[in-house]
Amino acid sequence: MIHSLSGGIVKGAEYNDFAKVEIAGEGSFWYIDSFGISVGDYVTVPLGKNLVEGKVLRVDKHVSSQASPVPVKRARKIVGFRKNRRTNE
Repeated sequence: MIHSLSGGIVKGAEYNDFAKVEIAGEGSFWYIDSFGISVGDYVTVPLGKNLVEGKVLRVDKHVSSQASPVPVKRARKIVGFRKNRRTNE
Protein backbone atom coordinates (compact mmCIF):
# COMPACT_ATOMS: atom_id res chain seq x y z
CA MET A 1 0.00 0.00 0.00
CA ILE A 2 1.32 3.44 -0.93
CA HIS A 3 0.77 6.46 1.29
CA SER A 4 0.75 10.07 0.17
CA LEU A 5 2.94 12.69 1.81
CA SER A 6 -0.12 14.16 3.52
CA GLY A 7 -0.81 10.89 5.32
CA GLY A 8 -3.59 9.52 3.10
CA ILE A 9 -3.54 6.45 0.89
CA VAL A 10 -2.80 6.93 -2.82
CA LYS A 11 -5.29 5.12 -5.03
CA GLY A 12 -3.78 2.47 -7.30
CA ALA A 13 -2.88 3.85 -10.70
CA GLU A 14 -4.63 2.68 -13.86
CA TYR A 15 -2.45 2.15 -16.95
CA ASN A 16 -3.46 2.76 -20.58
CA ASP A 17 -1.91 3.13 -24.01
CA PHE A 18 -2.49 6.57 -25.56
CA ALA A 19 -2.30 7.67 -29.19
CA LYS A 20 -2.03 11.21 -30.51
CA VAL A 21 -4.20 11.38 -33.63
CA GLU A 22 -4.14 14.09 -36.30
CA ILE A 23 -7.53 14.86 -37.82
CA ALA A 24 -7.46 16.88 -41.04
CA GLY A 25 -8.76 20.39 -40.53
CA GLU A 26 -9.31 19.88 -36.79
CA GLY A 27 -5.89 19.42 -35.15
CA SER A 28 -4.48 16.59 -33.05
CA PHE A 29 -6.08 14.89 -30.06
CA TRP A 30 -5.19 12.13 -27.57
CA TYR A 31 -7.20 8.89 -27.48
CA ILE A 32 -6.99 5.66 -25.49
CA ASP A 33 -5.76 2.77 -27.66
CA SER A 34 -6.81 -0.83 -27.08
CA PHE A 35 -5.79 -2.14 -30.53
CA GLY A 36 -1.98 -1.96 -30.30
CA ILE A 37 -1.68 0.58 -33.11
CA SER A 38 1.54 2.07 -34.48
CA VAL A 39 2.66 5.50 -35.66
CA GLY A 40 1.41 6.02 -39.23
CA ASP A 41 -1.73 3.88 -38.86
CA TYR A 42 -5.09 5.39 -39.74
CA VAL A 43 -7.75 5.15 -37.04
CA THR A 44 -11.44 5.86 -36.62
CA VAL A 45 -12.16 8.06 -33.59
CA PRO A 46 -15.07 9.99 -32.14
CA LEU A 47 -14.95 13.75 -32.66
CA GLY A 48 -17.98 15.52 -31.25
CA LYS A 49 -20.98 13.42 -32.27
CA ASN A 50 -19.29 12.02 -35.39
CA LEU A 51 -16.78 9.29 -36.18
CA VAL A 52 -13.83 10.54 -38.24
CA GLU A 53 -10.59 9.14 -39.61
CA GLY A 54 -7.19 10.38 -38.49
CA LYS A 55 -3.51 9.48 -38.68
CA VAL A 56 -1.57 8.33 -35.61
CA LEU A 57 1.32 10.71 -34.88
CA ARG A 58 2.56 9.26 -31.59
CA VAL A 59 1.90 6.28 -29.31
CA ASP A 60 2.68 6.24 -25.58
CA LYS A 61 2.45 2.76 -24.01
CA HIS A 62 1.59 1.82 -20.43
CA VAL A 63 0.96 5.36 -19.17
CA SER A 64 -0.18 5.84 -15.58
CA SER A 65 -3.49 7.62 -15.08
CA GLN A 66 -1.56 10.09 -12.93
CA ALA A 67 0.76 10.99 -15.84
CA SER A 68 -1.63 10.67 -18.79
CA PRO A 69 -1.69 13.40 -21.49
CA VAL A 70 -5.44 13.90 -20.87
CA PRO A 71 -7.62 13.04 -17.86
CA VAL A 72 -8.50 9.35 -18.20
CA LYS A 73 -12.14 9.91 -17.23
CA ARG A 74 -12.54 12.35 -20.14
CA ALA A 75 -10.45 10.46 -22.70
CA ARG A 76 -12.24 8.91 -25.64
CA LYS A 77 -11.30 5.60 -27.21
CA ILE A 78 -10.18 4.65 -30.70
CA VAL A 79 -13.01 2.63 -32.27
CA GLY A 80 -11.23 1.14 -35.32
CA PHE A 81 -8.02 1.17 -37.33
CA ARG A 82 -6.30 0.32 -40.62
CA LYS A 83 -2.58 -0.32 -40.87
CA ASN A 84 -0.82 2.57 -42.65
CA ARG A 85 -3.51 3.40 -45.21
CA ARG A 86 -6.65 5.42 -45.62
CA THR A 87 -10.03 3.75 -46.17
CA ASN A 88 -10.61 5.53 -49.50
CA GLU A 89 -7.28 4.60 -51.17
